[in-house]
Order: sequence, then structure tokens, then C-alpha cells
Amino acid sequence: MKKKKCPQCKNLILITSPTCLYCGRPNKFITKEYVNKKWNKDTNKNVFDYIFINKYLVFILFLIFTIIVIIFN
Repeated sequence: MKKKKCPQCKNLILITSPTCLYCGRPNKFITKEYVNKKWNKDTNKNVFDYIFINKYLVFILFLIFTIIVIIFN
């Protein structure tokens, strides 16, 4: 099993353990995904990204639209 040092007491604990066995500190990895999930913050998304998730799809649709306009104009 992989071990890491507890940031508070510096003893080795398992990565999968929920708390440190020596000092009781919670063993959670604070990541960006964890913070966004906990506080439900999506700061980098706008309305356009919600409508079209795949940006290549937007490009292909725009290309088809311009070709149709050029042909029928």
C-alpha cells in the first residue's frame, strides 16, 4: 500500500485511510475538482459552452452554413 506523510504530525499513513491514526487529521486531498464540487462553482463556463459542448461541432455547423449561403446566393 502507498503511504504519505501527514501534514500535521509528519507520521506515515496510508493514502486510503480516512484520517490520520496519530493526530486524527482528515486525509482529504484538496484539489480543484473537490473545491468546485463542494462549492458548485463553474467560473470558466459561459452560455455558449452550455449550448454546444463540442467546439468542433460548432465549427462544422458554421462551415456548412457558410457553404450553403455561398451556393444559394
